[in-house]
Amino acid sequence: MDDIRRFRMNRQDEIDSAAQYRAMASVEPDQGVAKIYNELAEVEERHVAFWENQLLQRGVAPGPRKPSWRARVLQWTARRFGARMILPTVASREMTGRNDYATQAETAHTKMTVQERTHARVLHAMLKRREGVAGSELARVEGRHRNVGGNALRAAVLGANDGLCSNLALVMGVAGATTSSAAILVAGLAGLLAGAFSMALGEWISVTSSRELAERELRVEQDELAAAPEEERAELQLIYEAKGVPPDEANQLSKRLLHDQGAALDVLAREELGLDPDELGGSARTAALASFVLFAFGAVFPVLPFALLGGMVAVATSVLVSGAVLFAIGAAITIFTGRPVWISGGRQLVLGLAAAGITFAVGRALGVALG
Repeated sequence: MDDIRRFRMNRQDEIDSAAQYRAMASVEPDQGVAKIYNELAEVEERHVAFWENQLLQRGVAPGPRKPSWRARVLQWTARRFGARMILPTVASREMTGRNDYATQAETAHTKMTVQERTHARVLHAMLKRREGVAGSELARVEGRHRNVGGNALRAAVLGANDGLCSNLALVMGVAGATTSSAAILVAGLAGLLAGAFSMALGEWISVTSSRELAERELRVEQDELAAAPEEERAELQLIYEAKGVPPDEANQLSKRLLHDQGAALDVLAREELGLDPDELGGSARTAALASFVLFAFGAVFPVLPFALLGGMVAVATSVLVSGAVLFAIGAAITIFTGRPVWISGGRQLVLGLAAAGITFAVGRALGVALG
């Protein structure tokens, strides 16, 4: 990669980061947290100026500062749903790129590498703060997608993708076996409802089971706190010492906290068990409803053409509409991965249509065999 291209990419990344932090600060209700976001933005803006200076020294005009489409999507999302909604995505990107400047000669005598690593640590600490904004339930949708940073945006994209891919394959399989639009429509609607109910039930069971397990662990911790308070106090002291509190102060803190067993249980639950006593996995009903809606949203695209058209025209339209949405979903995923849109979107399109093609061929073979 030539230097000019590298400088431009670095500059754009910093412009995007600054814009995202400014958007997060503008909607953050906690003024202390908003101040941190603004400070991060100021550092990123200084980095932008650094790379602009590198370009100017080589006779290249940097041009206006414009956030990329990915950054604009995240800005809009933060302003609409709150800073916490995009925090996991922003934190993940900072963690991935925290060492990008370590091997670049231009930054060797600056604090930029240290600053980027600091940003990653600060955002990691932000993620551990108690979540209290709209959208927290959405982040639990799709048990299979829960390990992607607690990111509600990503869960939503992947939930819709499940509905689209599975129902497109089902509809194409039936279309291969019969040309009856009514039969295909019935099968597609049945697939939509069956899949959406299945995902909702699975999510409800998952969240309910997690909540029941958390409640059991809290009861055990409460019993231990009542039966062996000194041992629990020692655990609290170790927790504080692990956070960097001097042993004497940690000892005094743990003793004071033990006088309020409710507060002690709260700390032990959060630090030892990794549980939020006020939340315990969230609402199973809300998570199930969100899962149902997201799956159904994706699954409706392959079915809709058969409600309006007939024969091969409906099949072709279904493929075209679904293909466009598949590409859009692949493009949306690049908000989190940073990969080029045409690669991610094209891969999603090829894989989704390949699955549909295989099921269509199988349906055609079965239709011929069964007469």
